[in-house]
Amino acid sequence: MNHLKISEQTELSLKLLLPLLAAVIAISPLAIDMYLPAMPILAEHLSTDMPMVQNSLSIYLLGYALGLLFFGPQADKRSRRKLVMLGISGFIVMSIAITFVTSIEQFLSCRFFQAFISSAATVVVPGTIKERYGKDTAKGFSYVSMIMMVAPMIAPAIGSVLLLHSWQLIFLSLAAYSFIILLLVYRFLPEVKREKNLVPVSFLQRYKIVLSNKKSQLNIVTSMVISLAFFAYITAIPFVYLTVFNVSEFEFSLLFAVNVLALMTAHFINTRLVSRKGSFKMLTYGLIVALCFSSLLVAVNFLQLPLMFTAVAVLPLMGSLSMIAVNADALIMQEFTRESGTASAVIGTLRFGIGALAGPILAYFYDGSALPFALLMWCSIIVVLLCQLPNMTKSIEIKD
Repeated sequence: MNHLKISEQTELSLKLLLPLLAAVIAISPLAIDMYLPAMPILAEHLSTDMPMVQNSLSIYLLGYALGLLFFGPQADKRSRRKLVMLGISGFIVMSIAITFVTSIEQFLSCRFFQAFISSAATVVVPGTIKERYGKDTAKGFSYVSMIMMVAPMIAPAIGSVLLLHSWQLIFLSLAAYSFIILLLVYRFLPEVKREKNLVPVSFLQRYKIVLSNKKSQLNIVTSMVISLAFFAYITAIPFVYLTVFNVSEFEFSLLFAVNVLALMTAHFINTRLVSRKGSFKMLTYGLIVALCFSSLLVAVNFLQLPLMFTAVAVLPLMGSLSMIAVNADALIMQEFTRESGTASAVIGTLRFGIGALAGPILAYFYDGSALPFALLMWCSIIVVLLCQLPNMTKSIEIKD
């Protein structure tokens, strides 16, 4: 018997629901990227140095990860609609509070709580998509990711324009955007009615259920390691393009935008094919492409070939990483009905945790070239391949 019943009064078409969920998810990328151009001015205003302001990024990610851990299990037993409204409302309050800070300590504290409370809104999104799409969960994930990727593309440019007035306007704009989303959530986001659990499940038991599920363990590792590859790209690509290959800032922006378009294209392809092929096959296709082009990336940087070769290798590689990630997440979520919020928290926390290692790893192996970056991407793909080999073997045996 299905333990989750969607209220008929608040029934919403998928065409409207997915953009709304994408808008909720986009709050964090906007909060991370919009204020980047304001960092030097913030350092001056708060009488501190740039490294302290840059630490606010790490503080934000820490607060977000801890928030996921706390709110994930809550999303499995409480109203998801209310959690979204709580998360967005808290984000609005903290965004406004930031405009009144007078010290770096106050700024860092506000950023931490801004991230922590906002995770209450985003942690419910994967479970909501799963309930609406069922076996086509990966299709829903791809649609949301494709829409949401517009945010990091335009956020720095929006921040630069708002900075012409003041850095405070950036955070007031975040509050205004979030308020609009809050109104849309109140009007359109459907509620999930739950039957009372026959056996109460504690906070820690929910995590035990998720982490001990053997069918999802390798996919959880896959999702985590793919994030390491993705964060390696985010961390290293400015250095690779701007320093190693000496491109201009304008050329870097173009190359970065093209790679984001590659991610969006991969998500679009996934939405077209995943219903027929299934998430596992699409993950496998993505893995094959990733293995080929990560190997090519290592080769061209080992041979120190011109920029064109690295750019050509990175383009399909980034698209394949996104295809692996959304399908691995879908396979994980399909294993859980009553613990989907906890599963989302596990995925998100592990992603941010492993992603934080990309910088130190690249710093340790730094040699002034792009080779360490290429090798880290390749090694990540190899680990994913090892994780998926048992599933591939089972798939071949079933066919035989």
